[in-house]
Amino acid sequence: MKTLRRIVPNASYRLERRKKLFWFWAALLLAVEAWAQSAGPVFPNPGKPSMSREQQHALGLQAAQQVYKQMPVLPDSSPETQYVRHLGQKLVAVIPSQYSWPFDFHVIPQKEINAFALPGGPMFINIGTIQSATNEAQLAGVMAHEMSHVYMQHSAKQQGKAQTTGMLAEIAGAALGMSGVGGKAGGLVGELGQMGIQMGAEGMMLKYSRTDESQADAVGAMILYKAGYNPQALADFFKMLENGKAPPQFLSDHPNPANRELAIQNEIKNWPAVNYTADTPGFAQVRQHAMGVKAYTAEEIAAGAKSGQWAQQNQRAGAAFTNGPGVASTHAPAQPSAVSLQSVAPSRNMVAETVGPIVIRHPDNWKVTLPEKQGQFVTVAPPGGVTENGIGYGVLLNGVSAQQIQNLSLDQVTGKLIEQMEGNNGLKPMGNTQPIAVGAIEGREAMFQSQSPIPAGNGQAQAERDWLVTVPQHDGSVIFMLFVAPEAQFSRLQPTYTAMLKGMQFR
Repeated sequence: MKTLRRIVPNASYRLERRKKLFWFWAALLLAVEAWAQSAGPVFPNPGKPSMSREQQHALGLQAAQQVYKQMPVLPDSSPETQYVRHLGQKLVAVIPSQYSWPFDFHVIPQKEINAFALPGGPMFINIGTIQSATNEAQLAGVMAHEMSHVYMQHSAKQQGKAQTTGMLAEIAGAALGMSGVGGKAGGLVGELGQMGIQMGAEGMMLKYSRTDESQADAVGAMILYKAGYNPQALADFFKMLENGKAPPQFLSDHPNPANRELAIQNEIKNWPAVNYTADTPGFAQVRQHAMGVKAYTAEEIAAGAKSGQWAQQNQRAGAAFTNGPGVASTHAPAQPSAVSLQSVAPSRNMVAETVGPIVIRHPDNWKVTLPEKQGQFVTVAPPGGVTENGIGYGVLLNGVSAQQIQNLSLDQVTGKLIEQMEGNNGLKPMGNTQPIAVGAIEGREAMFQSQSPIPAGNGQAQAERDWLVTVPQHDGSVIFMLFVAPEAQFSRLQPTYTAMLKGMQFR
């Protein structure tokens, strides 16, 4: 019994032991809580939308190429571009590699404050944003916010929510269809439209939800913090914009989540304190230089896009879009060379081919290329008339369903198509819309002039004639076609185009 009493502690001993255990666990819990409060932020898993990373990247590259055609872009050698690329790579470096993208940064000499990042990583910052930022941290905040939309794949997730492409997106896709090989660019705007991205003469307009914006704020704050900048700078920049007399495009394209400043403060309050970088001499220098760069308003940029001014100006300035860092090829597409009429001349022998609801007769030496996905163009063109920059000879076909038209008349559909062609491709109308007989159906026709993707024999740019024909169908849909050729040679091709129209049958 004595031995047993030595082994079994008495009541007071047990009580004391329980007190010690209680304080031990209490101290441990407090330590864990303190560690949790002082731990740095952890980047979230962005999830996996239905669109693959490869598809997002490819679509972003196509869209970025259109920006270079529709907007002025500073060359890579400019101090502003060099600076934002250095700053951008500093931000990219803190993103976990498994969630990162091949970000590439460009500067648009536009006065309005704006910035946008396209799927896959191409990013554009207006020079007005550089001029308006108070310090480097604020500019880094804008960039980190836009990069976060790409990080979270918001555009790709938006596409997954879209059930159908709206009529205007389809029609805008038609206007861009002639700028891609084999009609591949025909569905570019349609796809972007499903992703909440609109392409206009002023550039890309991205439509995000308040939830998307809140997520971009949260992830952007993490990027800033990890890169050594005070995350509060992001909220400070938004607050500065909101206090302005006229809200910039940036705010109208980015719906402001309620209590954005408070939300960011709550997000960062438990992060360990660090010595933040607010500004650098490099920012002050580039901001001063940016003040002297010729910049354009949104209205001037829209007008220049219609005339084809920016594509030519960018080319002269050496501002050519490349695939950016981290991509297999960093070289711009090869410049197209002139082609002889003999190499693209249509054969007299016509053959019939069924393409969806259409039976089309075409020269047997011209190739029919079917679209890879819905919304893209069918093209009928000679191999020599197709370049990396577009189709210079041939026909592009597409259609709009009755559901997308929503009881609009043929004249209204044609008018909207013409409006988009003028705005997105800089096509200049030549006369008014006229009736035309396509088989036994009355359609509409209109002539335009634009710039051919194929240069003239002397290597200089040459004008192009574009013949638009729209044809109503018995089910309420509308088929539309675009016949293209250089202005100087269009009359030689028009008899073939007319024969193709006369021999066209609709099932």
